Amino acid sequence: MGTFLIAGTVVLFLLGFNNHVWWLAAGFLLFVYVSHGRNSSSASSTGSGGPPGAAGNYQQYRERRDQQAKWERRYRRERPFESRRQDRDKS
Repeated sequence: MGTFLIAGTVVLFLLGFNNHVWWLAAGFLLFVYVSHGRNSSSASSTGSGGPPGAAGNYQQYRERRDQQAKWERRYRRERPFESRRQDRDKS
């Protein structure tokens, strides 16, 4: 897939000398390759039966969730009056 995008970008760039609109198309293809092309090739190399990258995504989610909980506990410990006020405002 990446090879086709790069080849298409080169062809559109060369065609752009006659019509500059092709350069815009080449830039768009290059943007698509940079934003989506690399991610799909690395995510599909995970191995087992679930969706690609699911195990890594879940581990990252757990790490983010645990870090957020740690920050919230620290905030409540260091700023008890503000945390009580926020709890009171929520309800």
